[in-house]
Amino acid sequence: MILEALGSAVLGLILAWAAAYRLPHRLPARPLVLSTGVAGALFGDFVTHTALGPGPAWLSLPGAAIISAASLSLLLRPSGRLRRSATA
Repeated sequence: MILEALGSAVLGLILAWAAAYRLPHRLPARPLVLSTGVAGALFGDFVTHTALGPGPAWLSLPGAAIISAASLSLLLRPSGRLRRSATA
């Protein structure tokens, strides 16, 4: 159980680092991005483990990755200038 949580936290940290590396201009401060990735992965692992029950630890990792990526996507800001529609 501890190794499952540790693996999920490392997976979330890797996803957050990759997002911060690829999109630094669209994300807030790096510590916020890294902590959001880890927290999302731990929450995703908890939800997946609760839904699937006890079993192999690797089954919870895809759920951790999905929830971590979803929580990181909530931090994205629009790129560049905003477009105005013709009716506005």
